[in-house]
Amino acid sequence: MKTSRVLVSGFAVLSLLSVSACVTDPNTGEKKVSRTAIGAGGGALAGLLLGGLIGGGTGRIIGAGIGGIAGGAVGYTYDKQIKELKEQTAGTGVDVTPTDNGQAILVNLPEGVTFDVGSSTLKPQFRTTLDGIAQNLGQYPNSLIDVYGHTDSTGSDAFNQTLSESRARTVANYLSMQGVSAARIRSQGLGETMPVADNATDEGRRRNRRVEIKIVPISQEQVQAARSGQ
Repeated sequence: MKTSRVLVSGFAVLSLLSVSACVTDPNTGEKKVSRTAIGAGGGALAGLLLGGLIGGGTGRIIGAGIGGIAGGAVGYTYDKQIKELKEQTAGTGVDVTPTDNGQAILVNLPEGVTFDVGSSTLKPQFRTTLDGIAQNLGQYPNSLIDVYGHTDSTGSDAFNQTLSESRARTVANYLSMQGVSAARIRSQGLGETMPVADNATDEGRRRNRRVEIKIVPISQEQVQAARSGQ
């Protein structure tokens, strides 16, 4: 019964936001749900969104010691960070997009520019790009960061799982060594389980071999909710 009430509350928040809290993204011109509105009054929805983080979000917010973004500035900060990340990675092969219905940022690092085939050692020429990403994450400290490793379907499940874990861990450790708080970061290997393209083609396999950095901005309201739930 309790679960049902939470879900109903979440759906109610979604319905309310869908009609009263849409904004235009300055990067894309598209309508989306405002992060400001969620920060100001979407506690139930925020809780559901944070559940998508590795290991959950509540404990991680406390452990990371972040203060959160003021409700009125959440949307502005989110859009500004996306814009700056796109500028910093332009021409590198890295792709920066909104994700989770505009509640998080996804930085896609394709294998070709990040690792050699079958390797979890960063290419030396990519480190400058990753340095810029780390610098951006340091400039926007009020977020949690998930790093996901993915492979194509070539090779055994066990090999792909291990490789994806190693690559995600390599990127997460590098970000930490560049000054991003390790308490904000989690990594996970997903092997070949989440393809974005057809593994039957060379191009599809190339796209599937990737590491993703997911950045989830955290509002002051979410921090307060996490502390009150301790």
